[in-house]
Amino acid sequence: RRINCIFLKLTLNQRYRRMTTGDFRFTEVFSYESLVHAVSGAVGSVTAMTVFFPLDTARLRLQVDENRKARSTPAILSEIVKEEGLLAPYRGWFPVICSLCCSNFVYFYCFHGLKASWLRGQKSAPGTDLIFGIAAGIINVLVTTPLWVVNTRLKLQGANFRNEDIRPTSYSGILDAFVQISSKEGLGALWNGTFPSLLLVLNPAIQFMIYEGLKRQLSRGVHTELTSVEVFLIGAIAKAVATTATYPLQTIQSILRFGQLQESTDKSQILSSLMVIKRLLVNRVRKYGALGLFKGLEAKLLQTVLTAALMFLLYEKIASNTFKVMGLHKATHGRR
Repeated sequence: RRINCIFLKLTLNQRYRRMTTGDFRFTEVFSYESLVHAVSGAVGSVTAMTVFFPLDTARLRLQVDENRKARSTPAILSEIVKEEGLLAPYRGWFPVICSLCCSNFVYFYCFHGLKASWLRGQKSAPGTDLIFGIAAGIINVLVTTPLWVVNTRLKLQGANFRNEDIRPTSYSGILDAFVQISSKEGLGALWNGTFPSLLLVLNPAIQFMIYEGLKRQLSRGVHTELTSVEVFLIGAIAKAVATTATYPLQTIQSILRFGQLQESTDKSQILSSLMVIKRLLVNRVRKYGALGLFKGLEAKLLQTVLTAALMFLLYEKIASNTFKVMGLHKATHGRR
């Protein structure tokens, strides 16, 4: 028995060494450092979204309600307040915050965990940042899409739509929305918009690639941390580029997640996700021209750029201070 125990311990030690000395180290994925990045990103994003939430409400209305005459962010917010009440711009805040918190926790954890495991202290490059961003985005989409479907429905519930093809919904909360969607539309409806979401992993991937690249450039030869203004600006630039490049797909994603547009019964319901996306894009261009693909971009840029910039600022400050308390400031967080 003693010999068997010794043999078992030696085998486990060998397997552990392979995991920690190979090209990919799983111990780095499940580490305090990855957890700090995840929590910091989640807290930063929740705080930033709360501050700029009305801008996101305006963006979503412009994307989904095609017949609304108001085109600018101030105009649509004014309409919403007059028609639906002062708190209407914050409708659906709680489910959005829950979804955003989970989504950013998963994304930041996967991005930094995979990066630390693969690079093992070596400097990163734009190409590797993009690859890790795409991998983290795919995991995030598959895990959190049901949350985003539910929060899109709740956020638009009770809105005064100009588009008569939109069916009204009636959910009492997050759990009720999950139950109703699953029972009435099928479990797969909770993953509506997954295909464009998978394509849209390029958005955060491009964002993180640009952010990390600019951060490395500004930090080159400097051992001190970037100033708050520098972090805010590079976060804003990164998000502006990523959002503009992927906005048409974001519009289609919002329409599919909402899922309340009446469909003609004479058309086949068995369409591939790619064909659905193509059809929605073509119909939008035919109705409103090429610029119709960018309807609501002003509101989206205003909201998402400010939100991302503030999120990165809060994330860096929270992570930096946490690492200082843990005594890991330069050993981990400073490693890029």
